[in-house]
Amino acid sequence: MTSDINNSKELSLDKKADVIAKLRKKRKEWDEAYDNALEKHPERLLKFITTSSHPINRIYDLTDLPTDWTYEKDLGFPGQFPFTRGVQPTMYRGRLWTMRQFAGFGSAEETNERFKFLLKHGMTGLSVAFHLPTIYGRESDHPMALGEVGKLGVAIDTLKDMEILFDGIPLDQVTTSMTINAPAAILLAMYIAVAEKQGVNQDQIGGTIQNDILKEYIAQKSYIFPPKPSMRIIVDIIKYCSEHVPRWNTISISGYHIREAGSTAVQELAFTLADGLEYVRWAVEAGMDIDDFAPRLSFFFNSHNDLFEEIAKYRAARRIWARHITTYHPKNPRSLWLRFHTQTAGCSLTAQQPNINIVRTTIQALAAILGGTQSLHTNSLDEALALPSEEAVEIALRTQQIIAHESGVTNTIDPLAGSYFLETLTNQMEAKTEEYFQKVEQLGGVIPAIEKGFFQQEISNAAYLYQKEIEENQRFIVGVNKYSTEDRIEVPLLQIGEDVTKRQIARLHQTKQERDNDSVIIALTKVRKAAEGTDNLMPPILEAVKAYASIGEICDVLRDVFGEWKGDQLI
Repeated sequence: MTSDINNSKELSLDKKADVIAKLRKKRKEWDEAYDNALEKHPERLLKFITTSSHPINRIYDLTDLPTDWTYEKDLGFPGQFPFTRGVQPTMYRGRLWTMRQFAGFGSAEETNERFKFLLKHGMTGLSVAFHLPTIYGRESDHPMALGEVGKLGVAIDTLKDMEILFDGIPLDQVTTSMTINAPAAILLAMYIAVAEKQGVNQDQIGGTIQNDILKEYIAQKSYIFPPKPSMRIIVDIIKYCSEHVPRWNTISISGYHIREAGSTAVQELAFTLADGLEYVRWAVEAGMDIDDFAPRLSFFFNSHNDLFEEIAKYRAARRIWARHITTYHPKNPRSLWLRFHTQTAGCSLTAQQPNINIVRTTIQALAAILGGTQSLHTNSLDEALALPSEEAVEIALRTQQIIAHESGVTNTIDPLAGSYFLETLTNQMEAKTEEYFQKVEQLGGVIPAIEKGFFQQEISNAAYLYQKEIEENQRFIVGVNKYSTEDRIEVPLLQIGEDVTKRQIARLHQTKQERDNDSVIIALTKVRKAAEGTDNLMPPILEAVKAYASIGEICDVLRDVFGEWKGDQLI
């Protein structure tokens, strides 16, 4: 009966209806038997829900799929439209995902050592975490940087720091992901300049800058400039890289931070894809052809605890993206690909019984892999307490390697395809995402929806419900409100000493003393002129970086021209 529906496109609607009617009759009989069984064995929960509080049925079967559901329209083969089963025909049978471990702490010297440690132990791509002053475009000696230097990432003030960060790491042989948004153009320019100092042309380097400012307004709040100038900078980066840095992913459209802020899986999916489509619209309106930039767009998703919900999210994401991008009539099939990096859910880690975070991370990593990720970071067991220690980050990396080489899940492509439960979840994800798209359009688009607080309120409501379910014991978190213990479990924590601040500020001052300050002034003047006009900002920013202008100096010029955004106010 099942094979009749799934394997025959020619099956008539009448025949389908007949098969489904018979199945529904059998299902009704089973439901009655189940209800009778409940008298002896009651269900252990009042309701069964996903991590996103979506209700889960007793079982799923053919009747849960729409009557027009077909293999060709809704699944397809890996590497073929609508890409539900993956963007690459060979997937992990040809090449494993890139194993990245997000790393950055203290000064450039410490992080350079961590990079080399991870590469030695099998990491296949670098991923840079920057400290808060860099993220907000401030120098390490700025009053707002007090107490923050090197604490949540690596301190980068000038090209000198970037040279040390990648010392001894050949940039034509590794790819690098940089989690930077408002100052993304500056950090990309620094990376280009370091590569050139190594003798590597910018058309040879590969990697990704996050560069997703819309999700900052929605969730993470590490913005500097107002929305429209920020979007202008992003378009300038996309244009520049399309012409000069063709292997670079110009943006990583990020749902991760939306989920970390408390959203549901559907909200993460819908808001992320809405942001992505907004970037596409801006680039096209700036005169770019879809095939000039879409193949280098990438995405960044969270992987939470609910295995099947997360897998369905990734499969729905590829299908939705491909269907929407077809409206731009691309000629390059790669323009339809939704390629994504995944990070396991930091918000799921517990300070209580931190060693069991290894288990959570393993399940989350498995979901990302079964969902077809191109790149993966696995969180360390101690990240609810501090930046990861060397031992903890090695365990996190080994988690990926065991899944890759011992679990068997990489031996066939999309092994869960055809599961009634998974296909139903995928369909529901797609339908609810489209509903959110309509709501955003009714509000006037992504930026007006941000300005009206729509995304923020939706996430807030979801986060409140999740916490309420925990507090009312409708949802169990092992070690928190279930199987808790009074025993205090100690794990070694990474400590960032205050000497990092002193060394970092000393290097910043020395760099300013040794550079050609006349060249810096000239370069910053060119940055201002481009910002005030319509010229692409990347060339003058690159010139300023090579003159050893600091990130704070360049951002201050842009602040002066564009203004600074404080929530919904321009100052």
